Amino acid sequence: MSSDVYSFNLKTITGENKSLADYKGKVLLMVNVASKCGLTPQYEGLEKIYKDYHAKGLEVLGFPANEFYAQEPGSDNEIQDFCRSTYGVEFPMFSKIVVKGEGQHPLYKYLTETKKDAVILEGGSLMSFLESKNLLTGNTYDIKWNFEKFLIDKNGKVVGRFAPDIDPQDPLLVNEIKKALEA
Repeated sequence: MSSDVYSFNLKTITGENKSLADYKGKVLLMVNVASKCGLTPQYEGLEKIYKDYHAKGLEVLGFPANEFYAQEPGSDNEIQDFCRSTYGVEFPMFSKIVVKGEGQHPLYKYLTETKKDAVILEGGSLMSFLESKNLLTGNTYDIKWNFEKFLIDKNGKVVGRFAPDIDPQDPLLVNEIKKALEA
C-alpha cells in the first residue's frame, strides 16, 4: 500500500492527467461529491473554505461518485457545468470515480484503509437514517455517503476523516484544517 497520496494519478474533470504529487506541500481536503444529493449544498461551503484558505496552502479536491442512490448520474461536462453555474465552484474537480464497492478507485481504497473511522457529527441524524434504511453496507470503513471528507497534511498523510453530514464550515473541520496549515 502507498505511504502517502502523492503516488496517485487521476484524470481531472476536463480530461487532463493529474498527479497528486503536484499538491506536495499543500493541505488537501478530499471530498466525494454528488450533484443530486440532499448534501449537495455543501458545495457552497467547500468553495468558501477553498477561497478562505487557498492562499494559506489549502486545496479542496472534489471527486464525483455515483455509488449512493445514483446521485451523480451526469457526464463530467454536465457535473462541471452544474458545479460552476449553481455553486461557483473553482476548486479542482476530478473525473467521476468509484469510491466504494466493486471497481473502487485505488485512491479511495488507500484513504479508507488508512483512516478507517470518520468523525461523526454529534447529534447528527444521517448515520442513523442510513442504518435504518440498510444503506450502510460493506466494510465498516467504507465511504458512508456523498460528501465524506478526508484531510491530508502537507506530507501527504491522511490526518482526518469526517462524516458526510459534517458541514465544511463546521468549526470541528475548520479547526483541523487550520492546525494542518500551521503545522
